[in-house]
Amino acid sequence: MGSTITEKILARAGGLDHVVPAQNAPFRPDYMIAYDYPGYTDVMFRQMKEDFGIDRVKEPERYVLFIDHMTTRNNERELQMHNVTRDWGRLNGVEVHEGVGIGHQVAAELGYAAPGSFLVHFDGHISGLGAFGALGWGVRKDLLEAWVTGAVYLDVPASTRFHLDGGFAAGVDNRDLIHHIIATYGADACAHQVMEYTGPGAESMPIGRRQGLCAMAMFTGAVSAIFNPDELSLEYSRRVARGEFDPIYSDPDATYSATYHVDLDTLSPQVVLPGSAKSRNTRPVEDLVGTELQHAYIGSCASGRIEEIRAAAEILQGKKVAAGLRFNVVPTSKQIYDQAQSEGLLDILTEAGARVAGASCDFCVGYASPLEPGDKCISTGVLNISGRMGSTEAEIYMGSAYTVAASALAGKIVDPREVLA
Repeated sequence: MGSTITEKILARAGGLDHVVPAQNAPFRPDYMIAYDYPGYTDVMFRQMKEDFGIDRVKEPERYVLFIDHMTTRNNERELQMHNVTRDWGRLNGVEVHEGVGIGHQVAAELGYAAPGSFLVHFDGHISGLGAFGALGWGVRKDLLEAWVTGAVYLDVPASTRFHLDGGFAAGVDNRDLIHHIIATYGADACAHQVMEYTGPGAESMPIGRRQGLCAMAMFTGAVSAIFNPDELSLEYSRRVARGEFDPIYSDPDATYSATYHVDLDTLSPQVVLPGSAKSRNTRPVEDLVGTELQHAYIGSCASGRIEEIRAAAEILQGKKVAAGLRFNVVPTSKQIYDQAQSEGLLDILTEAGARVAGASCDFCVGYASPLEPGDKCISTGVLNISGRMGSTEAEIYMGSAYTVAASALAGKIVDPREVLA
């Protein structure tokens, strides 16, 4: 019986011939990643020294640190937190990446997500690296175990396959797909599993859209998501990979806990109601047309890539954002920002009245440009729980970049297909 790509990656990471779902074993990540955040990295730095006597890590090349949160206020608290990270990285010979964007994106740009690699982080959105045929797993505070021992005990997950046919229609993208999946199959459809995307619809999807799709895996209960490598992802990895890599693929006779078929041609724009991304909260955009808005946002580790910036520019070309509406567009990395600038996309956005900011997680978490009481926002961020982007008395709707940009023009939720038409 064959194995899935996930099972093969974990077998390699565990030094085993093969693994099966529910098997518990220690697995050695290729890279152990974190971003600095109060109560996480600062605590782990201290625990490693005080509780485990680790003054210097043995394999600094396997540790990766990003500074991508709390970067916009330039206050003393930010300075102190980031200095702790810089000092620890300098002392241990560990690379600290700052000023280059959101870590989940920059990790791909810097070649950490080579096909067949295994990466862990405390943040579950590391699953976005599955776009390259890598397994990115958010292990939460078990990251300390990996940092201390070099490995982490995990239960091998089963996989659920989503076979995609067709292609996205105008005004529809990967965000509509993931919200359709949650609405159709449930917010626990892939609990403790890995979502594996296959089929011609998956193969035709641009890398950025694959990353955004995989980054939202946790909202089906999944621990990660992954695409098998193809020429598109392999070509990217050949350009940026930090060393030689050996791609891994699912066997034709691999076993899945379930297989679902999705025709991308039939998808329509979806909007998630405030509160959470649970299945009962997702509606077709036409059900919410006319909902008044004060704020719009394109960005986050699950959005803000060049595909979303192009989508927003396509919608906004020659038009103006509604009077009184704040529209923040935050490219996911400096590299994407520079590419969007070179394509003239940022000029289109700013001339339309959008505020374009440098790459940061701060808008998604409400640290920058926070929502005020009574605000209604439409967002491509990763969460819409109460208080996520500011006041607990604000409301957050989630949709695609097409829907967000079209709604920013009107000052209320609209169907992006009508604007494009």
